[in-house]
Amino acid sequence: MDKTIILGIESSCDDTSAAVIADGLLLSNVIAGQQVHAEYGGVVPELASRAHQQNIVPVVDTALKRAGVDKRDLSAIAFTRGPGLLGSLLVGTSFAKGMSLGLRCPIVDVNHLQGHVLSHFIRREEGDAVPEFPYLCLLVSGGNSQLILVKSPFDMEILGRTIDDAAGEAFDKCAKVMGLPYPGGPHIDRLAAEGDAGRFKFAKPSVGGLDYSFSGLKTSFLYTLRDAVKSDPTFIERNMAHLAASLQRTIIEILLDKLDKAVKSTGVTTVAIGGGVSANSGVRNAVEEYCRKHALKAFIPPREFTTDNAAMVAIAGYFKLKEKRFCRYDEVPYARTTIK
Repeated sequence: MDKTIILGIESSCDDTSAAVIADGLLLSNVIAGQQVHAEYGGVVPELASRAHQQNIVPVVDTALKRAGVDKRDLSAIAFTRGPGLLGSLLVGTSFAKGMSLGLRCPIVDVNHLQGHVLSHFIRREEGDAVPEFPYLCLLVSGGNSQLILVKSPFDMEILGRTIDDAAGEAFDKCAKVMGLPYPGGPHIDRLAAEGDAGRFKFAKPSVGGLDYSFSGLKTSFLYTLRDAVKSDPTFIERNMAHLAASLQRTIIEILLDKLDKAVKSTGVTTVAIGGGVSANSGVRNAVEEYCRKHALKAFIPPREFTTDNAAMVAIAGYFKLKEKRFCRYDEVPYARTTIK
């Protein structure tokens, strides 16, 4: 019996990635990052799309070679259609369509956020554990903080979302004020391990229901630094680790407060996290400890599947292919959306 082989392509922001899965098992996952943005303190869309154009052919070629797969044996090509930077998405979308036409191979479009939610189904071995439906997913990335009840690969209900900044933005923007390089999140994580998380107190939002807000925390953090630096110009330098630890603790407390409410309101027995912020050590440990304390199954993704990667696109495409949910060639990328 022929294998179902999917090539996944991810190009939503500043990472060009390609992955290959066969019958649900990961064979390769190649990622090419872009260092050019570091000097600007954030992703420059035009530079990102140009880098994708340079990277996509060698990245796809490498992914196929590492997987030991001939392109003519592909069952389908999955690509990220959105959300993301339009110029970057156009590169991946156009490449997928062109390759599909050349090989006469069907294409499936993937919602980037759904890819993060379904990343827990990426398996390297047959016996690897995957979540059972329904499960609750805390999606925390640079631009999104959402609580999602996942009933099936195609039935996801958003229970709560950020009404302003996301957790990842709070990490990166506060890190920038501290003078840390971009992206700031990993630097906050590293410094937090050395600091006193109880040294500083920052404001927490008062938002009803299961929605999130991080703008108040960010403002509180900025005012704390501004007032302190006025009387002590060396304040940030001397308290770098303590600031990072206190910031991280506050963000985790905000995330877990809503997570706990969602668990109690849904009665789920399985909790998963996904997105770039799920690479944060404090977040990972806190969710794992919360699940242990409440006798819940926890799914914490390997760090390589937390950031933008094509393995999650491939597995999401695998589910769509099984349902024959193909993409038309006249479909275009979209910059903004949530889970659909």
